[in-house]
Parts: sequence; C-alpha cells; structure tokens
Amino acid sequence: MKKRTTSGKRPRRIDGATSHRAISARGRNATPPLVDRKEITLRVNGNTHVATVDVRTTLVDFIREQVGLTGTHVGCEHGVCGACTILLDREPVRSCLLFAVQADGAEISTVESLGTPEHLHPVQEAFRDHHGLQCGFCTPGFLMTTVALLHDRPTLSEAEIRSALSGNLCRCTGYQGIVEAVLDAAQRLRALTHS
Repeated sequence: MKKRTTSGKRPRRIDGATSHRAISARGRNATPPLVDRKEITLRVNGNTHVATVDVRTTLVDFIREQVGLTGTHVGCEHGVCGACTILLDREPVRSCLLFAVQADGAEISTVESLGTPEHLHPVQEAFRDHHGLQCGFCTPGFLMTTVALLHDRPTLSEAEIRSALSGNLCRCTGYQGIVEAVLDAAQRLRALTHS
C-alpha cells in the first residue's frame, strides 16, 4: 500500500459540521453582496452633480435624464454612430458605452458647453457656415469629436480629418460640408490663439 501524501489537512468535522476555522476561511473568499445603486459625483459643463444612480445606468442616460442636457443624442447604443460623443476628462468617448458609475469623479463636457445661440463656438460657426449639418441628429457628436481633435492637432489635412471623423456617422450630408467645416474651424481656432 502506498503512503498517502497530502499537502494540507482536511477540515475537522465536529458533529457532522465543518470546523469553524474552515468556515471562516471560506467566508473570506465569499462573493460580496451585489450593489445595485451608488452615489456618484460628476462635473458636467462646470457644474457639480451628485446623484444616486442604478449601477446599470448608462452615462448618456444620466446626462439626458438626470442632468437634463438633451443635446447628447442616443443613436445606435452600440458605440458605432458617434451621436453620443462627449468629452470625458477632455477625451472624446461614446457615452452610450459607459456606465455613469464609471465616470464618478470625472469632468464631462457636452455640446451644451460649446457656445450659446448668440455666441457660437468657432467649431459651431464653421459647421453652420459650411452646411456641415442637415437633420442635425449626428451634429453634437461631430462637434465634440472635432473640438477634441483640434485641441490635440490644430493643423490637419483633409485625409486626416476624414480618418479622425470616421467613427461618426451621418446619413444626410455626404460629409463634404463636415470636412470643410473642420478645416475652417481649425483656421478660426488658430487665428484666436495667435491674436
């Protein structure tokens, strides 16, 4: 008969139950209770918002329904169309792909942060002047993507612009007006920084 070799001891049984030591060891690895609501704090367009949200609430739904900013549009809800693009800590992201709890503590900018009807942002002016919009559904996403793009790269070729905007879909314009608007917006922003 072979000698039995074991590296560990079996838990001692006491009256048909597992010992206290074995139970407490398993308890440490137990799955924590599920959390279905969480308090978050976000800065949206310079204003602080504290709210308790369902952990499954998407960031776009939080922005639209709890903050009340409906300029960010819900399109495909799969991150493909780009209509819900916002800036999260100055980076363009698809707000339909993030949960609001993932953005806890972040700085968010939506299309409402760009300008007012009386004083448009240079990117908004360029889109208006070059007919870079038609129905307007995709426009907030294009504007926010363009703002981030021109912040990082103030001088771009037409091919670079087309590549950078390829993640935003438009069904109306044929894109030429959008590309011309981005080229013009780049010039306007460069003129502002040199003045």
